[in-house]
Parts: sequence; C-alpha cells; structure tokens
Amino acid sequence: MRATNWVGDAVMSLPALRAIRERFPEAHIAVLALPWVADLYGREPFCDEVIAYTATRGARDWQGKWQLAQELKGRQFEAAILLQNAFEAALIAWLAGIPIRIGYDRDGRGLLLTHRIARPHKGEIPAHESFYYLELLRRAGLAGTLPGEAFIRLEGAGAAREAGLALLHGRGIHGAVIGVSPGAAYGTAKRWLPERFAEAAAMVAKARKATVVLFGAKDERPLCEIVLSYLKSFSVEARNLAGETTLREFVEMTAACEVSLTNDSGAMHISSALGVPTVTVFGATDHVATGPTGPVAKIVREPVFCSPCLLRECPIDHRCMTEVSAARVAETALNLLE
Repeated sequence: MRATNWVGDAVMSLPALRAIRERFPEAHIAVLALPWVADLYGREPFCDEVIAYTATRGARDWQGKWQLAQELKGRQFEAAILLQNAFEAALIAWLAGIPIRIGYDRDGRGLLLTHRIARPHKGEIPAHESFYYLELLRRAGLAGTLPGEAFIRLEGAGAAREAGLALLHGRGIHGAVIGVSPGAAYGTAKRWLPERFAEAAAMVAKARKATVVLFGAKDERPLCEIVLSYLKSFSVEARNLAGETTLREFVEMTAACEVSLTNDSGAMHISSALGVPTVTVFGATDHVATGPTGPVAKIVREPVFCSPCLLRECPIDHRCMTEVSAARVAETALNLLE
C-alpha cells in the first residue's frame, strides 16, 4: 500500500486502509510511507508493517528510487494499491515487478498500472475526500458500497492517550490540557488569527482549570510563540511544544488533550480521528470536502461570499477568518465538553 504524502490526506485515507484489511483479513499488509506520515500507522490493526520511503521525491535521487524498488522486489509483494496519485508511485511499483498494480489513472501513469481506475468526476461520489480513496477500492472490486457518511477513526487512540499522559507528565504538565494548533500548511489563508487562538484558548482554559499546550512543526514555532505571548498576557499557564515532538508524540499528546482548537490542518484530522473534541476554524478551504468527522468535531466558519476560495494567500481582507470571534470558538469548545 503506497500511502499519501501529507498527514491530512493520510488520515482521510484510513477508511480505505481499513477496508483492505476487512477484504483480506489474513494478508500481510505493508504501508510504504514518507517519514513524516509513517508514525500514523504504528498502532493501527490494518497495518502489519511500515516501510520507510527514504528516496527523495520528484525527478531526483533515481538511485534511491531504484534501490527502494529492488528492496520491494525482493519482498515479492503480490499487489500494490497506490493511494498516492503521482507517476513516481506507479513507477516504483512497476520497477519492483509487483504483478498487480492498482491506482487512479492520472499523472500520465496509466501504462504502468495493471488496473487503471478512472478518477471520479465531481458529483459522482460524496464530497468528503475520504470517499475518494474508498471509491478507488470499490471501482477495483475490492470494496462494497460506500458508507452513508464520512467517519474516520484511529483505533489506537486508547493506547496513544496513555502514552500521551506519560509524555505530558514527563514535561511537568499535569491536569487537563487544551491543545492548540494554530498553524496550517499550504498558506496563510487557512490560518485563524494567533491572538484569537490565544483568546479562545484562554477562555476555555480558565473555565476548565487547564493548561494550554501549543503544537506545530518546527517552522511554526515563531507563530506559536506569538500565541504563547498572548496567553501569558491573559495569565494562562501555557507551553510551546512546536518543533519539539515527532508525529508519534504529537498523536499521543493530542490523544491526552481535553479538547483541540485548530485550523484546517493535519492536526485537525488527527485530533478528530482520535475522538478528541475538536473545534476547527474554516475559511479558505472547503469544510465539506476536508472537514473533520465524528460527533465530537465541530466547525466554526463565517459564510462570506468568497469562501471557500482555496487560495494560499488572501488577496483582500481575510474576512472569512477575521469575522470569526474568539468567544464563538470558545463557546463551541465548552459546549462540546459539557
């Protein structure tokens, strides 16, 4: 199984991976994944093995790609299901001599696939992206009808929570924790204002007598420092762990949170899939297509005329975000916790 490249997409593909396990309960299922998403699969029962994709992506490091293909060839896999859409994924499966190669017929890779699956057109399947991966299996004859609604879960949530509590305690963080992930990949248009994150988190933390923990990638640490400075001005106990955790540690500590406040991001998908109450501010992106799932995930958005624009940067006044108040987000979070 060739995993997708980004955390959010990887989470949204979990129902498809689980469907493969249900279809082949006795099979050895290996997931080929990039390092920054590999830790997502470690506790999941559908996965027997994670193989690290260490070659450089794109038109570089052909030696690394060849070596990876030869490693896979030596393993004598019977089939490759390519959830990742790129030509490169099909090429490596072909070079590895895997006899059955299933994937969407896109990015010019059709001749490398034994089962070329037509990409669904808009309106053919439900809008949420998780159905895109399930539909690949359905069209390949590996899964039945699509479920009635999107629902994504990480089955290792219980064990992750116990590990997360231990990690937090090891850092001197005890009691209730409010997780805040103010960053988002792809561009600033997806990001709610840092001062609003701080204000909303402060309201929730004071109501719950909790500590706020800020999460993010290394390059998001300065953003989290801004949020931290506002939290300190509100006299709220807070820690900035941006850039200090692996994906596995982030999953574990998020599982131990009482609630998470996020943008549309990988952090949102992980939190909601763990069953942690999750409040997400949506603006530039499509909440129907990529929103969180489950009964304890809530979306806060202002339906301005230009949203969703799907742009990286807002060309006007970012009204989809500036019109969302901190009080509204805090109230949504507290209602989830009642």
